[in-house]
Amino acid sequence: MFQVWRAALPSLRYGYGARAGFSHQTPVRLAPNSQFLHVSDEIQAAVHSKKPVVALETTIYTHGFPYPENTALASHLESVVRLNGGVPATIGVLNGVARVGLSPEEIIELTSSAGKPDTRKVSRRDLGYICGLGLMQRKFNGGTTVAGTMILAHLAGIRVFATGGLGGVHRGAESSMDISADLTELGRTPVAVISSGCKSFLDIPRTLEYLETQGVGVGTFADGREGKVEFPAFWTRESGIPSPTVIEDERSAAAMIVAQESLSLSSGLVFANPVPSQHSIPKTQMDAILAQAILDAEKSGFTGSNNTPFILARIRDLTGGQSVKANRALIDANVVRGTKVAVELSRLEKDIERADGCSIPGVTHMVDNRPTNAQGALTETVKDTEPQADIFVAGSIAIDLSCNFIPDKQDSTTSPQPQTSNPARISQDIGGVGQNIATAIHYVESSVQFCSVIGDDNAGLIAKEKLRAKGLSVSALIRKPSARTAQYVAVNDACNNLVLAMADMTIMEGYRPEIENVWGPRLARCKPKWLVLDANWDPHSLRQWIKIGKDLGIKTAFEPVSVAKAKRLFALRSDDSSLLGVLPDHAVSLATPNSLELASMHAAAREAELFEREDWWQLVDAMGLPSSGSRERLISITNNDLVDKGIPQQSIQLLPFIPTILTKLGAKGVLMTQMLRPGDDRLSSLAHARYVLSHADPSHPSIGGIYMRLFPPAEQVQAAEVTSVNGAGDTFLGIIIAGLARDRPKALIDLIQIAQKGSVMSLKSTEAVSPKIRELGGHL
Repeated sequence: MFQVWRAALPSLRYGYGARAGFSHQTPVRLAPNSQFLHVSDEIQAAVHSKKPVVALETTIYTHGFPYPENTALASHLESVVRLNGGVPATIGVLNGVARVGLSPEEIIELTSSAGKPDTRKVSRRDLGYICGLGLMQRKFNGGTTVAGTMILAHLAGIRVFATGGLGGVHRGAESSMDISADLTELGRTPVAVISSGCKSFLDIPRTLEYLETQGVGVGTFADGREGKVEFPAFWTRESGIPSPTVIEDERSAAAMIVAQESLSLSSGLVFANPVPSQHSIPKTQMDAILAQAILDAEKSGFTGSNNTPFILARIRDLTGGQSVKANRALIDANVVRGTKVAVELSRLEKDIERADGCSIPGVTHMVDNRPTNAQGALTETVKDTEPQADIFVAGSIAIDLSCNFIPDKQDSTTSPQPQTSNPARISQDIGGVGQNIATAIHYVESSVQFCSVIGDDNAGLIAKEKLRAKGLSVSALIRKPSARTAQYVAVNDACNNLVLAMADMTIMEGYRPEIENVWGPRLARCKPKWLVLDANWDPHSLRQWIKIGKDLGIKTAFEPVSVAKAKRLFALRSDDSSLLGVLPDHAVSLATPNSLELASMHAAAREAELFEREDWWQLVDAMGLPSSGSRERLISITNNDLVDKGIPQQSIQLLPFIPTILTKLGAKGVLMTQMLRPGDDRLSSLAHARYVLSHADPSHPSIGGIYMRLFPPAEQVQAAEVTSVNGAGDTFLGIIIAGLARDRPKALIDLIQIAQKGSVMSLKSTEAVSPKIRELGGHL
């Protein structure tokens, strides 16, 4: 994607931290795929798009844990980073080449070499040696220390590094001069290091003095404590030494990084994160164990580089393995904390950019000299070499405002009062149904192009930059002059349930020429397996999208959005009735309404007299449903309540037009209603027999029967756990389509259960689509 550093982002020449010409360091002019250094495509893209990237060292794998335990730990820590919204960059040396962003296969290759003579510890002094020998075809592997990892992270533009513990000043260093290279590296390389301090057997007071001499900022996270806080001592939360500064939260740590870089300070930062309380060994106990371990080392004659391994082994024995458990716990905690710092750093810089002029309401719009189409809409340059994508999403992007009601502590009510002002917590984020779906697809690692329209306003600029920050392409966005970017306001009760929503989506109306002349050709070039449409498009535009998708032979999924907009799918003129043909000439393959939207779609189809069409009646007759009715059978598959509301019946009547309907029922789960094709394995499977509602005439060329199944919710989410309801349904559809677009897709029944888990993650997330769904990508 980016061939060389200087052809990519100018600030990368100075490390990612150089912003707006602040840095005066010597430029770095390494190609990321040189003979000495390789930076993975994922890390290059993440740094370029300002995603929160977290560096991870590898000495812990090559010289700390045996194989294959080290492989499992490496995979686990990368998952921890992703689950907390970051991008992991595991750093090491493989076959004589320094690598930033090791792939899973490369991690296995490196970790399996642990303990071998040709696997080295790599600090600053070793990089030239090991990479130079690699050039001479003497290929060594190496786990990078804190110092080595900092150097390579900085070269790749990574600013946050999470590890277990720092090296330090050894006891007796006044005569031995045994001082870790980690400390001098912190004085010359601007990377923020999150660790649990240095190990207790080191000289912590002298370590802090040395860091001060090197100009290294040191602070300790308060972690719930008030007043004075001590610098941690690895296995224990207290060392008896006051921390130079106290850091209240990750946002404060991020602010320190920004200030450090803006002031052109070339030294690093140490953010000490104490071991979790439940795993901390009491200081008095640890002091006694340390004294014994140090005494044993002296008696046994272990000095120099052999001293630390011996003492660590004795501490493990003397604590009965408790030190090992604490070690694992603090590594996890530091990676979580480091990722949160990186996430806050990314957010803070975006806030600063907006405050610098691109996000203040009412500010005069920037002059934009890009070309416009015949209708005056600004368009991005579309190249013939556009990358293909498995999924093309055409829908809304909006600025979302969530107003969460906060009742008075003495008030038992949970809902805001009408016709008056209510106390609330109001937050703003990027939203829009189409954008949410595209984000979910992107998070689970499927290729997607997102097409939408933004206004020529500051909200549009914000939305565009937020898309870029997520790693989504903005090349299919159209910017409409003198128009307002879509906005959505949700009013939620104290339990975060939606009470009322207002949406200004007028910008989504009137795009038939753009669909035909700009987006349509792009869709044809993209050659996706699925086209996803949301109902925010006006009926004419929606009809145009459906026609193009059908003409190109692309499967189309439909998200109804709301009760009012769900009707748009069937809001056809009489001369358009052929567009919505019945199976196998159907235009829409899948829809994901909730129960109210399903009823609205059904009513619209009835009003359009679609249930009076001869082709509909022929297909319904062929379904094989008993003439006496199917109420009892429907109840046995679903339940009385759903049948009384007519939900299964409405789904069946819409099947000729939409052969797969997944009705979202909230806390009651998902109802799957599907037209099976002839020869489907489920028609003859005992495991699926109870869900096969009917068998069609065996001679029918298009249908084999009807499959209906009620999936219980993935989890009973308590009201207190719900943070946002805005994107749960969009997450569900995004994961479903991402799964169906795989080269070897899983069965839909399996994808539904995975997608339900993703919806729960989004319900519990402050973001409309939870970044945690990334962990589901490997299950699709």
